[in-house]
Amino acid sequence: MLTIHPGTVPLADWRAIYRGAAFRLDAACREKVAASAASIARILAKGEPVYGINTGFGKLASVRIGDNDLATLQRNIVLSHAAGVGEAMPKPIARLMMALKLASLAQGASGIRLETLDRLETLLQRDLIPVVPAQGSVGASGDLAPLSHMTAAMIGVGQIDTPNGRKPAAKALAEAGLAPLELGAKEGLALLNGTQFSTAYALAGLFEAEALLHAALVTGALSTDAARGSDTPFDPRIHALRGHRGQIDTADALRRLMAGSAIRASHLTGDDRVQDPYCLRCQPQVMGAALDVLRQAAATLGTEANGVSDNPLIFADADEALSGGNFHAEPVAFAADMIALAICEIGSLSERRVAMLVDPALSGLPAFLTPKPGLNSGFMIPQVTAAALVSENKQKAYPASVDSIPTSANQEDHVSMAAHGARRLMPMVENARSVVAIEALAACQAIDFHAPLASSPALEAAKGALRALVPTLQEDRHFHPDIEAALDLVRSGALVKAAALPLPGLEA
Repeated sequence: MLTIHPGTVPLADWRAIYRGAAFRLDAACREKVAASAASIARILAKGEPVYGINTGFGKLASVRIGDNDLATLQRNIVLSHAAGVGEAMPKPIARLMMALKLASLAQGASGIRLETLDRLETLLQRDLIPVVPAQGSVGASGDLAPLSHMTAAMIGVGQIDTPNGRKPAAKALAEAGLAPLELGAKEGLALLNGTQFSTAYALAGLFEAEALLHAALVTGALSTDAARGSDTPFDPRIHALRGHRGQIDTADALRRLMAGSAIRASHLTGDDRVQDPYCLRCQPQVMGAALDVLRQAAATLGTEANGVSDNPLIFADADEALSGGNFHAEPVAFAADMIALAICEIGSLSERRVAMLVDPALSGLPAFLTPKPGLNSGFMIPQVTAAALVSENKQKAYPASVDSIPTSANQEDHVSMAAHGARRLMPMVENARSVVAIEALAACQAIDFHAPLASSPALEAAKGALRALVPTLQEDRHFHPDIEAALDLVRSGALVKAAALPLPGLEA
């Protein structure tokens, strides 16, 4: 059970929550939350118009709302803004979104009551996850539509995924012994305003991209040995002279993965090749740059995850409600675009290694890695599939952050598109995983041609994990099951785990 300290949650804890870890809020946050709620009462007592508390929203901010209608105002904003469409968020990402919102509200700058904070935490602890359509946010003014669907479930509207299946929200709450939440002043706006939807998707994409990079380092090392490539380009002296941390770290990982390879030892002398192609030789430069980009995105998203991004913000010490723009998700949009670029390049380099292995002029191996080319096509079309996936990812990698479009009658005249930018990351990761899975098959097939020479202990262990599921390709057979088996190894992390070596991650 993790204890979350709002404002200072490390990236490792967000990763663990995304992976399903149980957690609870640090009780020390309750004093600030109570003080913020008390400040709302005092602000209302002054009788002055304050945005989001006793006024309309967005373009309607100039409309004053009477005291008797304040609760209705908050309910109305939730129902009217719950206008999302499309498939529901994956449950792990929806859960992460709720955790991010909980940590934001718990910092005592949003004006919510303790009972509202407790209700959100209770839903998480009982695995009652609102069903949230994933399309409809432009990333400013916050992720309004998806967070409204989350909030609607708290007041008994919409649907909730429970441990016993999907149910109408009111029924799910009743079966859990919970009454629908009655929202107080400011609470609806506090719950539905903020960047938690975009940030949750971006973090999920980041964590999956990290795992993808690890798998591609393993398959990259396998391909290098399979092509009888050199490990000289991974010499630490080369990378120290340039100085990029990611480049240094990935070169070290590749060198360790290949350490002890009999295949490598067999051509240390007498090899008339001077240099390997870039897809082998420049792995530290490309993969290292991708790692640096992912680490930079991690820093941005770590800050965002620990921030408060609704509006207006409540400063209880002065009984002030300050209206600003923390809901604008431009930092998340930029981070998501960076992650997309890294995913795209990881897959692109992997595909180039597959293309190199199937080409006898480059690899020195049988054409398309089949013992009987011509009668058999071998790895001809898996490389085409990899190329198709890389091309698809190139299209998806176009920056989302540059595509602003005005909303709310031009009151919200510049938006981040962070939600779209973050949502595309998971499909991109899945495409790149398939490319890496195809590379794993091709590299292991190529290494089999070098028998009885063996690769390094780490790479032989990774190859063994694949061979336990997929035998060497002697004659053409139905290829799809082989790819699916390799993809499961990549997706689950089993391929990397088999290598049993620590690989560089987001925490530099």
